[in-house]
Amino acid sequence: MDALLTALADPARWRLVNLLAERPRSVGVLAQLAGARQPQTTKHLQTLERAGVVTCRRTGQRRVYALRSDALRDLATALGRLADAADRAGGPRETYDRYGLSLHAERLAAEEPGWADGRTFGFHRSLAGRPELVWRHLTESSLLARWWTPDDLRVSELVFEARPGGRIVHEYRDAEDADGSDLVAGRAEGVVDDVRPGERLAYRLFPLLPGGGVAFTAHLDIGLRPTDTGTDLDVHYRIADSTVDSADFVAGIEIGFGQSLDKLAATLAANPHDATTATATAGSGHDTDTRSTK
Repeated sequence: MDALLTALADPARWRLVNLLAERPRSVGVLAQLAGARQPQTTKHLQTLERAGVVTCRRTGQRRVYALRSDALRDLATALGRLADAADRAGGPRETYDRYGLSLHAERLAAEEPGWADGRTFGFHRSLAGRPELVWRHLTESSLLARWWTPDDLRVSELVFEARPGGRIVHEYRDAEDADGSDLVAGRAEGVVDDVRPGERLAYRLFPLLPGGGVAFTAHLDIGLRPTDTGTDLDVHYRIADSTVDSADFVAGIEIGFGQSLDKLAATLAANPHDATTATATAGSGHDTDTRSTK
C-alpha cells in the first residue's frame, strides 16, 4: 500500500493514471497528452507498474500501458474503511466535533471577566459497588488515576489529600505521549473543602492556563447515596472567577468530566467488590503523590 500511495502522490503520475482510465495508450501518446518528454513519461510509468497500478504490453515496437483497476479498488476499500472508522457513531471524531461546536460558542461568549460565573453542570451516575468502595475511588490517588481524565488522556501527576484543607494537584497528558515530551494537556491545583466519608466530598479546583494563571474556580460538590444495586453518585459543578481566557476550558467540562465519570462507572462495573489495597486510607488525610514513571 505504501508503494501505491507514493506512486499516486506525484501529480504527473496521477495525470497518467487519469489518461489510462479512459483507455490503454502507448508511451508516446501518453507523453504527448501529458505534455511531457517521453523518457520522463517512461520513468513515471515504470514506477506505476512497480506499484501494481498499470500493466505494459509490447505491440511491435510500441509499449502500450493499461490501468489495473484492482489496485485502485483495493485502495478505495482501504480509504472507505478509514472514513467509516473516523465517522462511526459515538467515536472520537464525533466527540472532537462536539467540542468544536462548544468551543466556538464559548469563545464568542467570553467577552469580559466573570462571563461564565454561576454556570453549573450536573452529572449523575448509578454505580456498581457500595459507597465505601466508590469513596475510595474518589479520594485515593492510586484509584483516582484510573479514571480521572477524559478519553485518550492519562494522569501524569496526582495529589489528593482527603481532608478539609487538603491539597489537590491534577495533571494529565495525552495517553500516547509515553515519554512525556509532548505538551501537558491540562493541569489544575485545588483544595478540599468538606469530607464526609461515604456521603459527601466537596473541593475547589483551579485549572491553570498555559502561562500559569488560573482560568477559573471550579466548585465541585459530590454526593453518594446507597442503593439496592450499588451507589448513586451526583456531582454539582459550579464555575466562579472566570477569566476571558477560560473559554477553551469551559467548553470541555460537560464532555470531559462526563467521560471521566463513564470511566469510573466502567471501572467499578468490572470490579464491584474490588478489595485493591491503595496507598492511602479514605479520609486519613495523608498526602499521596502519583506521578508518571515514563
